[in-house]
This record gives sequence, structure tokens and C-alpha cells, in this order.
Amino acid sequence: MTQAIMLQGTASDVGKSVLVAGLCRIFYQDGLRTAPFKSQNMALNSGITPDGKEMGRAQIFQAEAAGITPDVRMNPVLLKPTSDRKAQVVLMGKVATDMDAVSYHEYKPRLREQILEVYSSLAQEHDVIVLEGAGSPAEINLRDRDIVNMGMAEMAKCPVILVADIDRGGVFASIYGTLALLHDHERVRVKGIIINKFRGDVALLYSGIEQIESLTGVPVLGVMPWLDVDLEDEDGVALQKGKYLRTEKRDIDIAVVQLPHISNFTDFNALAAQPDVRVRYVRHPEELETVDLVLLPGSKNTLGDLVWMRESGMAHAVLQAHQRSVPIMGICGGYQILGDTIIDEVESGLGTLPGLGLLNTVTHFAQHKTTTQVEATMSPALPGWLAAASSLPVRGYEIHMGETALNEDCRSVMQLRKNGQHVADGAVTEDGLAFGTYLHGLFDSDDFTRALINGLRVRKGLEPLDMTFQYGQYKLQQFDLLAEGMREHIDIDKIYQIMQQHQEPV
Repeated sequence: MTQAIMLQGTASDVGKSVLVAGLCRIFYQDGLRTAPFKSQNMALNSGITPDGKEMGRAQIFQAEAAGITPDVRMNPVLLKPTSDRKAQVVLMGKVATDMDAVSYHEYKPRLREQILEVYSSLAQEHDVIVLEGAGSPAEINLRDRDIVNMGMAEMAKCPVILVADIDRGGVFASIYGTLALLHDHERVRVKGIIINKFRGDVALLYSGIEQIESLTGVPVLGVMPWLDVDLEDEDGVALQKGKYLRTEKRDIDIAVVQLPHISNFTDFNALAAQPDVRVRYVRHPEELETVDLVLLPGSKNTLGDLVWMRESGMAHAVLQAHQRSVPIMGICGGYQILGDTIIDEVESGLGTLPGLGLLNTVTHFAQHKTTTQVEATMSPALPGWLAAASSLPVRGYEIHMGETALNEDCRSVMQLRKNGQHVADGAVTEDGLAFGTYLHGLFDSDDFTRALINGLRVRKGLEPLDMTFQYGQYKLQQFDLLAEGMREHIDIDKIYQIMQQHQEPV
């Protein structure tokens, strides 16, 4: 019989996604067929499964921690905000519609049966399912139609562990308040508490732990320290908190423009892991003054972010950097922004706007969304500092609703292999100082990334590094470090006991 455990949080960004990945890794190490599951995920970081379905990046890296291939059943509902009030609704990996918050709240009950069916299908194929909630189960205004916290726990008939973030302060109040706001039948489902992101001497917490256990009747299963583990974040909250603010000096300084609707910023994790690279996320024009490479990332609102770039002065700063011969690279929405013209009669309602004009391209938005994994080969004889990347194989995935056409004097940057055919992708200028592509995950291709960085090193008069950083192996090491830390600081035997002893009538 499949066992299950669910992690819910006292708030968003308390570390649920990382701890779920850690449990997946532990169960995998212990020889159990394990899968993550999050019924509803709101995030702009998404990826593509081998069969072309879109799902949250968090469930993808959790699946990697479990040693299995990502499956869209692990995240049947994905919400991708397009504005403060609306989101694109992705069901089972395909775009269903756009909805505002009120409409979606009314729509949720219709999803319950489908979610339960998907969960049951996944559970039948695994020994353990590690479920993740969203936000907090104490959001009492959403309780009546909940499909992701206690509503999901009831559907899965599984026990719950509550995760609380001590780094943000008020940890004991958040634990007590969350449990106090639950109904009795929900509260009895909570079998343990994990206090996360602790810095300092844990002995200082002992008296508080004793009191919170006495007040709530729920045991604290462990206190996780703030681990120096490099794992993906679910969404841009980490950027808002400055998690990705790098202060240490490195040979190569790369700036990612932090667009208001930035998506898939996990594209740059492989770059940030390189031993000679500093990656900074920037929002102010002056931060581009000393950079070696400017990256324009993906966006869920390309024209809106283009308007922001102009109003904030960031567009002018990017163009000035280009005039100083600083290379500019765009991925997906960033690629579209680098072009001459963007025509959007579908997504933003802003119509037609001129891009930054660094690439001689025109982008038309369309209703159809491209979602696919691809293998590709960089174009031969790439110009200038990109020359070392010529003809190298790369891999990645596409998620976009626009199609970009190259004008006659613009050359493609790579050839994709799709359905047995070679298809041109991206664009590059004759001097190589501006180029773009729709390919997410490009920097996970180790040889390409080292060639790119070495090209930057040579431009600065530095010797290229005769090494290739193995990012895939690095990620596995990070999963193992996380699992090791959790085994040390959390009562994993108790979690096994909770799963084994929890039984509910079907």
C-alpha cells in the first residue's frame, strides 16, 4: 500500500519545496519508489516534461531528487500570473484559459475529482508520495474550496507535517496561530512540526519548543539549520528577498535584468554555480556599468516588461552597455525584447511596440503555446567571442506563445531538432554582441556554458579555464547534502512511523 506524507507551511516561502525534495531524496536513498505531488502550484518558473507537458520547476527538481523522470501528474494545476489580478491556468500540462482570482476560486471545486484521479494514478506506481501544500492551511477565506492544503490532505487521506520559518521571526506565534485556525478534524491530521531556516545555537529554542508542544499537543520533529545548499527556488519571492544577491568578486560578472514578470530565472542557476562567475539580478540602470554580460530573461508579460524597461531607464542602460561592446543575450521573452518589433494582439492588449532594436527580428504573439523539450546544435562559425561555442550540442526546452521571424540580414544562432527536422532558432548579430534564443535551460549544457564563459574571459584578457563544470553532478551532490542535513536534524524515523501508522477508511 502506498504511504504518503504532506508538508504544509505556516506561510509561503517557508521552505516546503526544499524539504519535500529532501524527503524525496531520503526515501530514494532508502530504496523506495518515491514521487512528489503538488496539486496546485502558482509559479512563473516552469519546465517541460519529455512528452511536452508544462509543470512547475519545483516538482521537476523534486522528481530529480527522487531519481525519477518528471511527470505532469506531479503538478496537475499550474497557475502562471500574467498581472496582479489574472493568471494563465495550465491543466495537466496544457493551457486551459486565463482567469482572475475570483473566477478561479469559483472554478476550483470542478477540479477536485480530476486532481484525486491524477493523484491516485501516481500513487499506484510508487511506494511513497511526498505532497506539498501552498501558502498556508490557515487561509480561512479560501478554506471552503481548498484543493491544495487540508482539502488535498483529506483527498489523499494522509498525515501532515507543518513547516515554520524561524528566519522571518515570530515562529511560535505562526505555529500556534496556524493550528488554532484549523478545524478539529484538520488539526488532528497534523502529526508534527519542523522549524526551518534556523541560525544560531539550537539550545536557545528548547524552552520555546517545550511550550509550543504543550500548547498544541503536536511534537516538534526537528529544527533545520540554514543550510548552504544550492537548490532551485519555486518562484521570484527569493529574488525579492535578495537571496540571489551575490557580493563576492569573481572573474566574470554577469547581470540578469530582474524584470517585474520574470519567469524561469532558474535558467541561470548553472551559470551561478560556475567557479569563476558571479550572477547578479539587477533592477537599477547603474548596476550595468561594470558588467561583462547582460542577460534578459524570460517574461510572462513581455510587452509590460518592455514598457517597464523604458520607464525605469533600464532599456537605455542596456543600449549603453551594448555601445560599450558588452554582449547582450536574451532568452525567450528577453529574446523578443531585443528585436525590432513585437506585435501582441493576444496576451497583453498593448498591441505593437518597438523592441530594443539590437536584433533585426519581428515577433508575433499567437494563441498556440509551444511547449517541448529539444536538442540542438549551435550554428557553425559563430562570430567574435562566441566562436568557441560553434557547432556544440545543447539541450533545453521551449515555453512561449510568440513566433519570431528573422529579417534577411539576421542569422540564426542554433539549429533545433524537432520531429526529425532541423529548425532554425534564435538570432545573432554579425559581431556576436547581441543574440537571443527561445531555449530555456541552455546553460545546463556544460560544454556550451564553459565555452561561453571562456569567451568572456578572453575578452577581459584572462586565460580560459581548461575545465568543464558538471552541473548535473553538482545538483545531485546538493540533493545528497540536503538529505544528509535533514537526517541529522529531523527525526526521519518518526516520519516513517507517522506514515506507517496513519490509516483512514477509504
